[in-house]
Amino acid sequence: QVQLVESGGGLVQAGDSLRLSCAASGGTFSVRGMGWFRQAPGKEREFVASISYGGGRTNYRESVKGRFTISRDNTKNTVYLQMNSLKPEDTAIYYCAAEKIYGLGSGTAADFGSWGQGTQVTVSS
Repeated sequence: QVQLVESGGGLVQAGDSLRLSCAASGGTFSVRGMGWFRQAPGKEREFVASISYGGGRTNYRESVKGRFTISRDNTKNTVYLQMNSLKPEDTAIYYCAAEKIYGLGSGTAADFGSWGQGTQVTVSS
């Protein structure tokens, strides 16, 4: 199992930027796909972005394309989510998740076996 700890959330205004980080320990980070999901109050958890274990393949939900960028540093066992041009509808708890070994960056929550505790992102209008 991989242990995941997110950081970097906060309260920002619309149009601002935030960078979320997710530090992994206790497992084979460098050979796992990684993903970010989010859950807003009263809504289902939804996929945001994912990246393959080697970093060469990324996937994004349509509403964040061009604004969010997922990246990873396998030397630091960390995955990042750079969020630009934030909108109030991006407000949610953001969760980092680790996919199966040699994952290519799935968009399906069921493919991810380890989850962090989440970090709150609030965007005011």
